[in-house]
Amino acid sequence: MKSAILIANGDIPSKRSINYLLSRNISTIIAADGGANSCYKLSLSPDYIIGDFDSIAPKVFSHFEMESKFIKIDRQNDTDVEKALKFAINKKYKRVYLFGGTGDRLDHTICNLGIILKYFAKIQITLIHRKSILVPFHSSVKLKTIPGETISLYAFRPETIISSSGLKYELKKAKLTFGHKESTSNQATSDTVKLQIKGGLIIVIRDFNLLKKHDLIFPY
Repeated sequence: MKSAILIANGDIPSKRSINYLLSRNISTIIAADGGANSCYKLSLSPDYIIGDFDSIAPKVFSHFEMESKFIKIDRQNDTDVEKALKFAINKKYKRVYLFGGTGDRLDHTICNLGIILKYFAKIQITLIHRKSILVPFHSSVKLKTIPGETISLYAFRPETIISSSGLKYELKKAKLTFGHKESTSNQATSDTVKLQIKGGLIIVIRDFNLLKKHDLIFPY
């Protein structure tokens, strides 16, 4: 599946995490405007820098001017992350691994979580933040798991129904509507967790470092 790394203007990601994905033949790095500042600090060269360029530092702009392709989009109805996603969609990427999607501004964090849901039908967005990896699902799925690992599940619509097998606290036609009920810090009891999802989208949050250690990141 054609995939890219997308770096937004939030918390600076771990270079080790970026390098792990690069080692798995994900070679394209897209910086969403100020995400280029993070690339600069990590000594990474983005292939594309996209946005209205109101967040990129002048010295970073100059540094990457001859290395990266700059795509200026002034459209204010979209965030810089959305501009980068639309570019990736047009380039036929099917999945992006989003770093820097969370940070010190709660509104930006919530907005980026909403973007994951908003663009789900067009591109798979996997959010990685420090120790956590967030993946959206909308149909039945079988997850390879490590017994005892922590798995959290959240839904958003009241009509979304989830059933599971392989979890310590099993879900039986559960409605995990955000703000009403959730399945935080559930645990895998075997090497496989099966989820049956009907009527909407859910997000699953797992331990990124644990999955990396056991080489279970992909196909996420």
